[in-house]
Amino acid sequence: MNHLIHIGFGNIVNTEKIIAIVSPDSAPVKRLVQSAKETGMAIDATQGRKTKSVLVMENSQVVLSALLPETIAGRALAAQDEITDVGADAERDGI
Repeated sequence: MNHLIHIGFGNIVNTEKIIAIVSPDSAPVKRLVQSAKETGMAIDATQGRKTKSVLVMENSQVVLSALLPETIAGRALAAQDEITDVGADAERDGI
């Protein structure tokens, strides 16, 4: 089941495809983003704002977001908890 979360400015990602959510400040991440831009594997979801987080996806794409990594991680965890709660309810109800 796909878990979709909002990463800012109307952009949505599938949480099941996220490998990592990292800050864009370190040199290795900057190189990763530059390489992804050069190969067409970068998706810029910042709407012109400063990039505050980089989502590394399963298919080697990187998604740039203007939201902090903590914000996106919190939303991903909340989406996972919501699904877990629904699953627990279904199990309790015998569904």
